[in-house]
Amino acid sequence: MRIEDYAVLGDTQTAALVGRNGSIDWLCLPRFDSGACFAALLGEARHGRWIMSPAGQTAPPRRRYRPGTLILETEFETDGGVVRLIDFMPPRDQRPDVVRLVEGVRGQARVHMELIIRFDYGSIVPWVRNLDGMLYAVAGPDSLSLHTPISTHGEDLTTVADVVVSAGDRVPFVLTWNPSNSHSTAHTEAEHALVETEGYWKEWSDRCTYQGPYREQVLRSLITLKALTYEPTGGIVAAPTTSLPEALGGVRNWNYRYCWLRDATFTLYSLMTAGYRDEARAWCDWLLRAVAGDLAQLQIMYGPAGERRLTELVLEWLPGYEASVPVRIGNAAVRQLQLDVYGEVMDTLHQARRVGIAGDQLSWRLQQHLWEVRGPRRHFTHSKVMAWVAIDRAVRDIETYGLPGDVERWKRVRAAIHEEVCTKGYDAKRHTFVQYYGGRELDASLLMVPLVGFLPPEDDRVRGTVEAIERGLCRDGFVARYQTSESGHVDGLPAGEGVFLACTFWLADNYWVMGRQDEARQLFERLLGLCNDVGLLSEQYDPATGRFLGNFPQAFSHVSLVNTAFNLSKDVGPAEHRKSEGLPDAPAGVGRR
Repeated sequence: MRIEDYAVLGDTQTAALVGRNGSIDWLCLPRFDSGACFAALLGEARHGRWIMSPAGQTAPPRRRYRPGTLILETEFETDGGVVRLIDFMPPRDQRPDVVRLVEGVRGQARVHMELIIRFDYGSIVPWVRNLDGMLYAVAGPDSLSLHTPISTHGEDLTTVADVVVSAGDRVPFVLTWNPSNSHSTAHTEAEHALVETEGYWKEWSDRCTYQGPYREQVLRSLITLKALTYEPTGGIVAAPTTSLPEALGGVRNWNYRYCWLRDATFTLYSLMTAGYRDEARAWCDWLLRAVAGDLAQLQIMYGPAGERRLTELVLEWLPGYEASVPVRIGNAAVRQLQLDVYGEVMDTLHQARRVGIAGDQLSWRLQQHLWEVRGPRRHFTHSKVMAWVAIDRAVRDIETYGLPGDVERWKRVRAAIHEEVCTKGYDAKRHTFVQYYGGRELDASLLMVPLVGFLPPEDDRVRGTVEAIERGLCRDGFVARYQTSESGHVDGLPAGEGVFLACTFWLADNYWVMGRQDEARQLFERLLGLCNDVGLLSEQYDPATGRFLGNFPQAFSHVSLVNTAFNLSKDVGPAEHRKSEGLPDAPAGVGRR
């Protein structure tokens, strides 16, 4: 199916993707970055899936999330009646469950189940047997048990069952992971879990403070962000999937089941401004733990528990989504040096200190060391701007909170970086900042120049840069990351990728702070129109085909949606916060030294 035909389930530790047709084609167990159990999304049905297929369908399925929850309901019309499939993952302490309830709504319908269990990204066929009245599958370190009152049997390495439901019937299917060395006959009671799961999500949703005109879309994005949280540590992964392509049939297929420092400040804002201070604090705590140590070894990404070794491997037995290969686990980009992450970490801790969620001396000592780290020279304009941000935030912390530091020297360095960027990173003839010193190419990250406070939005250089990006990077009004050429892409890989949704939200933010408010709102509402039928976004979009591209659902797209909605709905939103000290001060006595 198309990427946009999927919905996500999650228990704040792992996630699954459910297709519009009732098939779970992707499930990571027991953690986001662990081996996938169902891998049909990246291969074929034989690589593992779990489908509930009503017989005699007469209309396309309709689906929705229950309001304020991550409980998915898919309704099928058949020639005998209407059947509803209720899918969810109960928030958990230890073992993950996927619960599926087959509910008769009207008349009578027959539903056929096929369960193809394949561990380790579809490569391992487990030993399956009936044990203590349940189906039990085991291979290596993993086991799955299926609890249902319906009789099942095996056919061609597939577990199958048929159930006939009439109006009012509800038949449960509960799939539970356990380590293979700790077999347990205990299982989740489906109806009780449904009540508890709905209560959990509604209580969480009720904490949302956003009351603007886009509340439904904002809340759905926040729920998605919560679903991508690794609850034990507070880390938030970029997406629950790997290797969904940036161009169909292409090679830009990356593993996004990790936490990018690039996203840190935006994520913090989306949580704080929406009222989720506990999650914001947990994210900051994760950040401090992950980057601790020798800061010369700072990485651009970490695992959900702060892991640093993310060795990239190619899974050659998987043909990839729509023949997009290679399929990758791990991520070799972890070895890249990107100096902008220093600015992101500094800005995140600065903003967290201002609202009282990261104000201790440990975090300040880490900030002091961060900007002192020296690495090889890089001349990308955005990296230089973020180096300015790192020092600017340190200066602000010293002046505001009385923290120790050589503020006069740091001010001189800050001024020197600012002058260098404005001289070497700006093309005066073309009236635009450029991707790197002396170059001509554009980069969507240049949209951050006014949003981080480097220059005011009314500055002619900002206006010129926005106009250049409109001319050079926009496709059907949406923003691409880079410019491409016949010789290939600026990053050394073959050209070809969709427009980036997060970057397009940044353009809307620029319009807003520049006073182009009608254009900001129009672009934002176009972006909202891209959300699939259950409110989810991928990383990229192809305007020519109308297809989602990239890993899905993408946290950064949803974070950017939330922040832009606040920008358009409040006098002082995240765009103003980051550029002009617009966040409210911490409560008296909090975060002050």
